[in-house]
Parts: sequence; C-alpha cells; structure tokens
Amino acid sequence: MSQHDLTHRLVPTAAGRIHLVEQGTGPLVLLVHGFPESSYSWRHQLPALAAAGYRAVAIDVRGYGRSSRPEDVDAYRMLELVADNAAVVHALGEQSAVIVGHDWGATIAANSALVRPDVFRAVGLLSVPYAPRGGPRPSEVFAQLGGDQEFYVSYFQEPGRAEAEIEPDVRGWLAGFYAALSADTMPAPHEADPHFVTKGGTLRDRFPTGRLPQWLGKDDLDVYAGEFERTGLSGALNRYRNMDRDWVDLADFDGAPITQPSFFAGGTLDASTVWMSDAIDAFPTTLPGLVSSHLLDGCGHWIQQERPTEVNRLLTGWLSSLPT
Repeated sequence: MSQHDLTHRLVPTAAGRIHLVEQGTGPLVLLVHGFPESSYSWRHQLPALAAAGYRAVAIDVRGYGRSSRPEDVDAYRMLELVADNAAVVHALGEQSAVIVGHDWGATIAANSALVRPDVFRAVGLLSVPYAPRGGPRPSEVFAQLGGDQEFYVSYFQEPGRAEAEIEPDVRGWLAGFYAALSADTMPAPHEADPHFVTKGGTLRDRFPTGRLPQWLGKDDLDVYAGEFERTGLSGALNRYRNMDRDWVDLADFDGAPITQPSFFAGGTLDASTVWMSDAIDAFPTTLPGLVSSHLLDGCGHWIQQERPTEVNRLLTGWLSSLPT
C-alpha cells in the first residue's frame, strides 16, 4: 500500500473524533477492524477496493489509534460505536455506505446494519458470523465455559486486569496473540487452548513463542505495537466490558435478521467459525439477504491479512453484485 495514495482524516463524532484512512473514489465502503488491531489491518484491502472503483475508508474504532478514547467504560457500548460509524459516513459527505468488519468489527458492522439500515445498505462480515441478540446475559454464558479454566472474554472483564498482563510488553504480547490465532503458528489441536486462562495464570502462558506468522512482518508488528504502546489497551478492552450493556440496549432487536445484502468469509481453522458453526448454519434465517458465504480452507482468524488476495477477490466480487 503506497502511503502516497492514502488520505488521513479526523472527523467529528459524539466521542470527539474518529481517525480514518481513505483511498479511491466511488461508492463508499467503510472498513471496521477488530481486537487488537487498527485501520492498518485493512492495508491490503484499501488499494484493491480503490482500484475496483470504490471509496475505501478504514477507521480506527473508538478507543484505538488516533481516535478518541473516552475514560468511561460504558462509552464503548455497541450503540455508541454504531453512532460513530453513521457519523463518519455523514462527515464524509455521504448518505449511505457498505460496511465491512472483521472480528469485533464484524459484530459492530452487523449491528450498524441492523440499527441503521437507513445508512448501511449492505454488510460484509469477516471471521465472526452474525448471531442475533438473544439468550442469557453474555457474562453468564462465558462464565460457564472452560470448567476450571477462565474464558478469555471473562478474563477481560475486570478493568486493569488484562492491561497489567499486556502493557509491560505490548510488542511481545501482541506477537504471541497474533501467532496464537494464525493458521501457520497456532497451537496444535492437542495443545492447550490459548483462549482460556488457568487459575492464577495469564493468557500469554499459552501463546506460541519464537516465530511470527507469515502474514506479520516485523514492520507490521512495529505499527501495531507502536499504537498500543502510545494508547494503552483499556480503550480496546472496554469493548468486551460492555457485552451485558449491549444485551440490554439491543433488547428490541432480539432475534432480528439483517435483511440488507450481506457477505461472510471465515477461516476453517478459526475458533470463531468452529464455535459459531450453528450461527453460520442459521444464515438463511438470520441473513436472508446473504449473497455469498465462504470458508477458506486452512485459514486462521486474521483472514484479510492471512489471505489478502483471496479476500480481495471475494469482496470485490460481492461489491460488484450490489445495486448502486
């Protein structure tokens, strides 16, 4: 991605500002990253979408990068992030956009399409399938996972706890976390699952060491580490700390389908697609506007970085099928 072709902007939102990176002209495609990433995770998609005739815009989600980082934990609830996305579209002088998200960004994108169908005319989801709001409180569900081990989402709930693990060595922690969920470096099936923490332990105890995944160069890691060394991790982790608030806020959308044209792609080696296979099976009901769904064989969690050429082909093919 040539830095000379990119435009960086700060646009106003209720939280203060959202930083974005923009390339190309044409229909707007808003790209929303996940944890622990930034707009940089779309570095392979921005030029491909621009070349295909789209105005590609990747944001730093609230709490990340150069975007605002409110102090209050509840400032990171889903409805606030949906409002940020709509504000970005309007700040760019547009009335509508296609929204595409990865990881938490996929859930944010899905809810943006659900809550603001007037703004988001189509939705693409990478790695995390759409699962409508419903069932018990999320914290109750996560607390039941893992037996005598603690699921990582539960581990992230207490402010300051995960930060104390990560922030003394941000670069090393990120390298291990990325490797733990990448196809070429993740633990073997018979090894301890890095999504769980033993009593008195840390997530990092189970991360692979000594090798970066193929998709992650040292310069790429420097970009990610540099941002989180500057900002800390609280803004990013606060997304996990609002799941019960989201469950309350989105009660009116219990079981609701997303009817706009949609797209999904995930990796067969990604725990998100394995654990949520029932959600993928339910797409005929939950995503009645689904245009295409793909599982990339042998791919891990960081799909648009592990398989950029394939993801770009699938994304641009789907986008070209949408009504303008």
